[in-house]
Parts: sequence; structure tokens; C-alpha cells
Amino acid sequence: MKTKLHIVCILFIISFFAQAQQLPKGITGTSNWMTNWTSFRPAANDYGEATNIIAGTIDKDTRLVKRNIYHLVGVVYVTNNATLTIEPGTVIRGDDKTCGTLVITNGAKIMAEGLETDPIVFTSENEINNRKPGDWGGIIILGKAPINSLGGIHTLPFDLDPTLNHYGGQDPEDNSGIMKYVRIEYAGRKLSASKELNGLSLAGVGRKTTVSHVQISYSNDDSFECYGGDLNLNNLVSYRTTDDDFDFTQGAQINISNSIAIRHPFSSDISGSRCFEVDSYEKVGTTDMTKKMTKINASNITLVNLEENNQGLVRESAYIKENTFFNLTNSVVSGFAPFILLEGNIGNGEANLSKITFKNVVANNCQGEIESESGSNIPGIKSYYGNSAFGIEYTKMKLNELFALPNIKGNPDFRLNVNNTIASGN
Repeated sequence: MKTKLHIVCILFIISFFAQAQQLPKGITGTSNWMTNWTSFRPAANDYGEATNIIAGTIDKDTRLVKRNIYHLVGVVYVTNNATLTIEPGTVIRGDDKTCGTLVITNGAKIMAEGLETDPIVFTSENEINNRKPGDWGGIIILGKAPINSLGGIHTLPFDLDPTLNHYGGQDPEDNSGIMKYVRIEYAGRKLSASKELNGLSLAGVGRKTTVSHVQISYSNDDSFECYGGDLNLNNLVSYRTTDDDFDFTQGAQINISNSIAIRHPFSSDISGSRCFEVDSYEKVGTTDMTKKMTKINASNITLVNLEENNQGLVRESAYIKENTFFNLTNSVVSGFAPFILLEGNIGNGEANLSKITFKNVVANNCQGEIESESGSNIPGIKSYYGNSAFGIEYTKMKLNELFALPNIKGNPDFRLNVNNTIASGN
């Protein structure tokens, strides 16, 4: 009896690991979930002339309706625990001259829940074919979830109203509302001499907030940036951003899944732009080292450089700094140099490298593997990640062999091509 039981247990374990090796890689779904609500040619979309102006402060519950097209003028703050509700299909056009920017302050909410067939669109006020990255500001959400800055409260470096510019707290369950089936296009303007705004800045945002099916295109800085907070993110699309696609700092605790970054070699910042930039703090001196360090669990992620054999300004797919935890699983990365870059301060011993894991990942057409800033080929790093248990597969495939339909001019489908051996798990 014991022998039979042992055999059953062994067969179960073998079956479990066999299935684990065949888990789908990259973005996944029974259908192409990017159909209908995304747009990869936003410069050519006719959004219509604005009919209503949004300006100043929104301090009571307010609803934006689809029948109107809104002109977002200056920095608009939602305050006093008010809720801003936006109907599916509503278009909000950010003002160029005044850097139209929407700020959901600490305690307020945004309920922007579009539909797959009727997304909400934040875009440039400029006319067809005259739109560019940085035409307007962006969207900022300030919450009450924990961050690791000293004192647990911090401000963003965007020259916002100092009485309203604060985020952080003790509530990881904080709820700042919903962003679903939303497009954000051509954001990233500077409010003044400070750094550019991101497409969507999530600062101290808690896990009861929904951020799902959001596309950010042609941002002049990062597409998505999380400053601390505790969030589950899924079905995000970052397209042709100038800086990073997904940036995490200040002890952010993030699960991100089924999301994609699509880069172009000449839509990047020469100073260094990556799909993922992950750090725990900007300065040790302003960080409470007793608090949680940044931890990112990223699964079923696709990171792709659109131009084959043309690196341009595109660099590594992810840059990981010291004292951070980063786990990338069941994912596809194509066309970067190198595949991953670790900050030079990260040692090559197991105590350091065990915080950064890659499992069941395809690195396609990457010029270099997992490397350190302090040296391109440190033996300890190469041998550690060379362990077959990680399941990192280095391949050389054309995009149309790797993906179902990587034609950005049509209706692209970046799920794996079912005809290749990677998709089949063989």
C-alpha cells in the first residue's frame, strides 16, 4: 500500500512540474483582449471639439457624461472626499498651454469605468496629426496606502498645490476608485521647471483601487509609475513611451499581470529608458529602512521592441536596483540589450540574487543576458541564473514567428503564435 501511495505521489509531482513548464507565456487570453478599446494610431483619431470646460477644484460628487467633450484646463483637483464619475465613451482633452492635469487627492475617488466597446479617452487638445508626447499633463492619484519614506507621508515633485500634494498612510486597503477601459494619450508635460508628469501616477494607492485595461500611448515620461502603495494591476498596455513603461519605487507592493509594453527604438529617452525600472528608494537618507522594500510580482508580461535588428535608443528590458524584490514569471521579452540589467551595487551572491527571480521566461533576440552595471559578465550572476530550474529560454525568432499578429498598423495580437514551440510548451 505504501509503495502504491509513493508512486501516486511521485506521478503527481512529475505531472505538476510538467504542467508548470507548459504554463502560457506572455500576455494570454482565449481571445485578443486588446481588440476594440485600444488605439495604436491616436494621432489620426477625430475626437471632436470640446463643448465643456473642466477647471479649478471639484469638491463635490461630479459626473462627466458621454454626450459632452471636455476641455481639461490647468491643474484640476478632486478634493473633499468627492467622487468624480466618468461615463463610458467620454472624451477629456488636456489643455496644452495650461498643462491640463487631473489630480485625485488623498481621500477622493475617480470612477472611470469604460467599456470594451466604449472606452474613456484622455487625450491631447491638438488636432489630427498635430499631436505629440507632452501635449498635456496627465492623471495623478494620491492615496493612503503605505510608502517607505520617512514619516510615511510624501509629496510628488510636480509643483502641485502644497496643501493638497501628499500621499501615504497606514491603509493598504485604501480605495481611490476605478480606472478600467481607459486610454491616456500624449501626456507628460511639465507643470513648470520640474520633471515631466507621467501618463498615470499612482502614489500611495491602495489595493481596493481597480486599475485594469488601461492603455497609455506616447507619454513624454513614464507611462505608469507607482510611488509606494499596494496594488493589483492587470491588462495594461504601454505604447511608445519616451521614458519607462512601468516604474516602481518607495516600497511599492505590486502584482502586475497580463500586461504589455511595446517600444519603438526612436521613442525613447537617450538617458536610459526601460520597460521596468524597479527601486526601493531614491535616497537612503529619506527612507525608513524598517518599512517594506519594493516588491514586484510580474506574471504573463510581454515586453517587445517593435523594430527587429534595430536597437535604437532601446536598452535593457528591466533595470533592477538594490534592496528590491522582483519576480518575473511566464513572460516573453524580445529585442533588448541586454535582457536584464542589475544595478552595480547588487552583489553576485545568492543572498542578493535570490530577491530577483525569473521563471519560465523567453528572452528573444536580446543582445546579452542578465548582466550587472559593474561588469557585463560576472560569473556568479551567469551561473546563478543559468540554473535550468529558472527555465529561462534564449531564442532567435522573428516577431511574426513569435507572436500571433505583431502588425501595429492593424489590429495587433501579441499573444504567442500557437504554431511555435514556445507556445506549445515543447
